[in-house]
Amino acid sequence: MKTLIFDICCIGHITLDTVITPSTTKRMPGGTSFYFSNALKNFDVSFKLVTALGEKEKYIADIMQHKKMQVKVLPSKHTVYFENIYSKNQDHRTQRVSQQADPFNMKNLLDINAKIFHLGPLLEEDIPVEIIKYLSTKGRVSLDIQGYLRTIKNKEVYYNDWGKKKEALPYVDILKANEFEMETLTGTKDIFEGAKRLANLGVKEVVITLGSKGSIIYKQNIFYTIPAYPPLEIIDATGCGDTYMAGYLYKTIAGKGVQEAGEFAAAMSTIKIENSGPFTGRAEDVAQVFLRNHDKDFIQKVS
Repeated sequence: MKTLIFDICCIGHITLDTVITPSTTKRMPGGTSFYFSNALKNFDVSFKLVTALGEKEKYIADIMQHKKMQVKVLPSKHTVYFENIYSKNQDHRTQRVSQQADPFNMKNLLDINAKIFHLGPLLEEDIPVEIIKYLSTKGRVSLDIQGYLRTIKNKEVYYNDWGKKKEALPYVDILKANEFEMETLTGTKDIFEGAKRLANLGVKEVVITLGSKGSIIYKQNIFYTIPAYPPLEIIDATGCGDTYMAGYLYKTIAGKGVQEAGEFAAAMSTIKIENSGPFTGRAEDVAQVFLRNHDKDFIQKVS
């Protein structure tokens, strides 16, 4: 029997989020895996999600499967419950965690094969380092670092450096962090110095997202500057980083260069912030972002 190898496999918990903004309060599914997976739904890429949910929240995965998404659901005593509280500045948020899920176990991943594994831990213990090492023997590992920096005290979220970074990061091909997470990991506010320090820890490709200021990508001693495309309206920034990485890895799998992949990812994030909930668009919608920003050369590439 031929082994099925997906282009991309995302591993991470789906959460049940309360998103509070100055204008609205909404209860909705969330988490890296949820936003990342939905963003890829309408693109030409073979994809699988591995997640874990409590019994009461399994309906979330049922809805995703009904939309023709391949989802492997592992049992968990609880589902992660997050509160994301935004001020008018959507680049910043306050978080609380009222419920945690069971960590992932390597035995549940033995039958999963992919060219790229995108890991989205939400809390420090979600994905053990042994899993990162194991997956690196099967494909490229992409990691959203945020969960490894979070600790929970009295349901409040606090950020600390990751004690296992020196052990784990040599096995990570692509690392995504925002500027605050980069500073927590490296001890510097300097974006370029921080990216170099992460590369020196073994990461082959460093992606630093800067919210409304764009992003930078560092690969093979070269910095790539990615612009942020202004949204028509700011509705909800939750999941923007996950949407960015979905676009970036989609173009990476397609063999595109760092600059093109980054700009495509940035445009997807622009569409995401204009709407509540996950990105549900297509390549032609991304092209419209470039059209209104007069990037005619890039429109030809994404059309």
